[in-house]
Parts: sequence; structure tokens; C-alpha cells
Amino acid sequence: MLQTNLEHITSEDEFREVLENNENVMICCGRMGPMCLPVYDVMESIQEDYPQVAFRDMAFDEPVARVIRTLPETSTFRGLPFTVYFKNGEVVHATSSIQSMDQVTAVLDEKF
Repeated sequence: MLQTNLEHITSEDEFREVLENNENVMICCGRMGPMCLPVYDVMESIQEDYPQVAFRDMAFDEPVARVIRTLPETSTFRGLPFTVYFKNGEVVHATSSIQSMDQVTAVLDEKF
């Protein structure tokens, strides 16, 4: 399990439940490494500014991560983390590798 202050998705049932019960969802699928930590930090710091978004993380090396790793939108990604934005259960944007506060908030502002 990731050591963040975000809510964790640890099963495919939890993944489906988050998408079904939230209109806007941002999931960061990664590890506790140098490319992922800044994205988790951004997510943690902006949660209160985006109450309409469910922010979640997911451990890349756990079996549940296949729901993110096998998406068509992430099929060419090579760098961690894989960050996927969902609206009404559908992927509306996906990024890989480190993302800054400005990059993350730009996507949130545009898509949600």
C-alpha cells in the first residue's frame, strides 16, 4: 500500500465503486518514487480546492492496477505514475510521469 494521505484503491470492486459514486475522479497509479511523490503531494494539497473531485491513489505493482495499466489511454505510457482522470466513469484525460501543480490543475479546470 502507498504511504500517502490520499484514499487508496486496493481492489477492482473499490475502483468500480469510486467511478460509480463520483462524477469526477483522479487516480494516480504509481510507486513511492521520485516521479510519483510530487504528484501525490499535489493531489493532497489541492483536495480542499476541488471538492467535486475524488482523489485516489493506487499501487502500480498490485494486481488491481491492471484496471489502469490496460486502459487504451495508457497503453503507450512508459513512465510512472500513470494518472487518469475520469468523468462519469469515462476516461477524459491521462498522463504519465511527473506532473507539476500547474499541469494537474490545468487538467482539473478544463475537464471538471
